[in-house]
Amino acid sequence: MTVVRLPDGSERVFDQPISVIDIASAIGPGLARVAIAGKINGKLVDVDSLIDKDCDLAIVTEKDGEGLEIIRHSCAHLLAHAVKELFPDAQVTIGPVIEDGFYYDFSYKRSFTPEDLIAIEKRMLEISKRDLKIKRKIWERADAISFFKQQGEHYKAQIIESIPGDEDLSLYSQGNFTDLCRGPHVPTTSKIRVFKLMKVAGAYWRGDSHNEMLQRIYGTAWANKDDQKSYLHRLEEAEKRDHRKLGKQLDLFHVQDEAPGMVFWHPKGWTLWQQIEQYMRNILNQNGYQEIRTPLILDKNLWVRSGHWENFRENMFTTDSDERDFAIKPMNCPGHIQIFNQGLRSYRELPIRLAEFGSCHRNEASGALHGIMRVRAFTQDDAHIFCTEDQVQDEVVRFIDLLKVVYADFGFKELLVKLSTRPLKRVGSEAQWHKSEAALEAALNKAKLEWELQPGEGAFYGPKIEFSLKDCIGRVWQCGTLQLDFSMPDRLGAAYVAEDNSRQVPVMLHRAILGSLERFIGILIENYAGAFPLWLSPEQVVVLNISRGQIDYAQEVATQLKYHGIRASLDLRNEKITYKIREHSLQKLPYQIIVGDEEVRTNKVAVRSRAGEDLGQMMLPALIERLKQELSSKA
Repeated sequence: MTVVRLPDGSERVFDQPISVIDIASAIGPGLARVAIAGKINGKLVDVDSLIDKDCDLAIVTEKDGEGLEIIRHSCAHLLAHAVKELFPDAQVTIGPVIEDGFYYDFSYKRSFTPEDLIAIEKRMLEISKRDLKIKRKIWERADAISFFKQQGEHYKAQIIESIPGDEDLSLYSQGNFTDLCRGPHVPTTSKIRVFKLMKVAGAYWRGDSHNEMLQRIYGTAWANKDDQKSYLHRLEEAEKRDHRKLGKQLDLFHVQDEAPGMVFWHPKGWTLWQQIEQYMRNILNQNGYQEIRTPLILDKNLWVRSGHWENFRENMFTTDSDERDFAIKPMNCPGHIQIFNQGLRSYRELPIRLAEFGSCHRNEASGALHGIMRVRAFTQDDAHIFCTEDQVQDEVVRFIDLLKVVYADFGFKELLVKLSTRPLKRVGSEAQWHKSEAALEAALNKAKLEWELQPGEGAFYGPKIEFSLKDCIGRVWQCGTLQLDFSMPDRLGAAYVAEDNSRQVPVMLHRAILGSLERFIGILIENYAGAFPLWLSPEQVVVLNISRGQIDYAQEVATQLKYHGIRASLDLRNEKITYKIREHSLQKLPYQIIVGDEEVRTNKVAVRSRAGEDLGQMMLPALIERLKQELSSKA
């Protein structure tokens, strides 16, 4: 007798071993038709897996997130199958699932062309329609290696040789194609219906530049056509919003080879930067932070004592002078502790919140650099809170409340939260890690936030909470962080006098809301497609004259706008007004003010919005009041 417990709490009893798909049929023929996998005691399995002991079982369909991953994994195999039919000499290597899709790496004598991708995708559709059963079989290691070598698949043989000897080797077959895989997979190729190949890129075997350069074919797969259509639309939108293109079009910034991973800010871009920095400075002042400034270069010994030299050395730029070794700071925390350490601190002073717009440098791999999103020189809205253990939860909740306000002001309403716990490479005792992880978990629950656990993803000195925001086309950006650190203050000699006159080590909270200002500005550019809300726009208003007879009045209007704190510019060029309107529309300015003879005569201005709406004539004081209200609302 085998008892199978279902997610709704009901039980099914069977006299003999039974497959997942047969249980789905017993529940209902409709469920069997859509079943693509099973989940036995939390582990994903193929639908033909036999159940011979009591267990919990869930039937996985394409509507489940895990089901979609299985479809994508199976689609990677479908891609490899199609490539082998069209290009028999190609060797297949690995084909994992990635966000929104999959890829497969191939070794082939020539580069795949766009025409090849069209042919491969067509063949994939043909194989899907064959409705081939996908079967799993356990092989002996020697037999599997011999099989793939006979097939000319030397990379597969290498992969098998690297798998620990105590692991089962499972191979999946569909028609005449067999591949190495842990699975699970959909039951037949006909379950893979909606997919598209996206591009080809280069990738070194095992990520090592000393190995052969392989060809990586990327694809996407979905449960239905509507989901794929929405995804492809998001990609089109993302292409339009690329911050690198808009940065050039709007004259905000540029990067060049002479300073890889470092940004040249143009006047308009720096104006945008200043609006963000001043906003954050006001927020910090209102919430009990003291702004400081620390050196860019610090002696190697400080980085050794802090733990960075051992755990972060490969990412640090170094230099030397007077026979001493120095490092350009990749983080601000050791410098902040040096300020805390000046003078004897009392428990009555805590919490102490030290903030810095700290300039940092990290030696990121050149291939990882991406516009202003991934750079080597960046500025953080960084702060460190020194407090007692009893104050940790309140400080974490206070920070979360502040972070929500800031994100909302920038137009981001949806917040995603993850708790990252101890990594393999870390400092501090296990007791400290237990205590710090429990403290952050308790604070998240106290703040009544939904959160996800990320085991092993914490910083080397402490667990962290990651805060991500979702932009207007559904992309998720991780920005804010909060890390709880029992270790570094002790390593660098931080202490305060407790109520009982004993010397105690403070707890340190590392926290940032925006993270890298460079990256956050890139996110803003893409979220708003360069059409920033009024309060952020580098230029808020442009005043245009129709002819030379309105120059004096246009200058007077611009002067009044600037007097009231509005960033206004003048365009007095001897060009047609339609040309000037079109040109400034491409610059995505929020408002254009047009003055002709009628506006001069009536002492009014004609106003045009960024959306192209003619707002009509109005008195200048009324326009200024309207702009001030829009600025204060941050709409």
